[in-house]
Amino acid sequence: MYPPSEKRFIKTNRLTIIVLFLVIAAGGIVRSTGSGMGCPDWPKCFNRIIPPTDVSQLPEGYEEHYIDIRVKKNERFAKLVAFFGYPEMADKIRHDESILVHEEFNVAKTWTEYINRLVGVITGFCLLFTAIFSFTYIKSKPSILIWSVLNLIAVIIQAWFGSIVVSTNLMPWTITFHMLLALVIVAISIYTFFLATTLRNKNILINFPLVGMKTIGILAVALTVIQVIYGTEVREVIDHLNDEGMARSMWIENIGTAYTVHRILSYVSAVLTVGYFFLVKNRFNALSLQSRFAWVMLILVMIQMLSGIVLARFDVPAFAQTTHLVIASLFFGAQFYLMLLMTKSRL
Repeated sequence: MYPPSEKRFIKTNRLTIIVLFLVIAAGGIVRSTGSGMGCPDWPKCFNRIIPPTDVSQLPEGYEEHYIDIRVKKNERFAKLVAFFGYPEMADKIRHDESILVHEEFNVAKTWTEYINRLVGVITGFCLLFTAIFSFTYIKSKPSILIWSVLNLIAVIIQAWFGSIVVSTNLMPWTITFHMLLALVIVAISIYTFFLATTLRNKNILINFPLVGMKTIGILAVALTVIQVIYGTEVREVIDHLNDEGMARSMWIENIGTAYTVHRILSYVSAVLTVGYFFLVKNRFNALSLQSRFAWVMLILVMIQMLSGIVLARFDVPAFAQTTHLVIASLFFGAQFYLMLLMTKSRL
């Protein structure tokens, strides 16, 4: 059904989506273990391709050297932020004293961050090959080529912004932007996969009008994105409480409004997902892609709610933080693909 060149693109695109979720999982592990500054420089780690395993391998005077590099990089970044009309934010970047704080060498954190970067490099190559292979659609479906190239540009921006996250010593809003851009890259990869698979197989799409079904799908995706934003805010507050030395058992009650909104939205999202599931189940054959992804979406939201309960009831354990983040990204991906599957076939 598919020519060899298109099969190659679809396989590469599918692999890219899998690797993207792996890099999100790796980022979640880095975040939950506090390994974000395990490598004080970027893209190398302590100016080495293979990071050190002992403090004796560290460069002499590396603390002052990397702090000086971060200060200069942040000054350039502050000028860019001010150029786009955010002078107050730029001023905060320039005068953030946490940037000058040196973190002691920890081999476990260093290698955790290093592995995260390796997965990121693999992701970059996957997106590069996806963009190269997308040229097969230059005549038949040029939008696949356009989106694939844009996604490659997006991951380059993501890599650059990763260096900003490091240089600003994990400034909270940079982590939020980093996560949202990761979801954008995931969404584009899923979209190009959808376009490629439905180009020659229209049976994947629906052949009857479904009033409001795609609207509900869009609403569900938008709600998940808002959830992610509030979830990263909750995590930022937790990081702050941890830096202050507050006991884990007191974190939840001291988070504040962000946690309250996040929890309320989680209930709304769960109700919407269950309702959406039954709508799909009643309209589609049990073996259809739509039904299968409705089941995936339902299972993921249940796991996500369970991980949220574990976080709230058991003093925010690190493994549950990573699980919560990874399931959220998978949930977003399932919702987004199901929304695309509500597209009516144009035979």
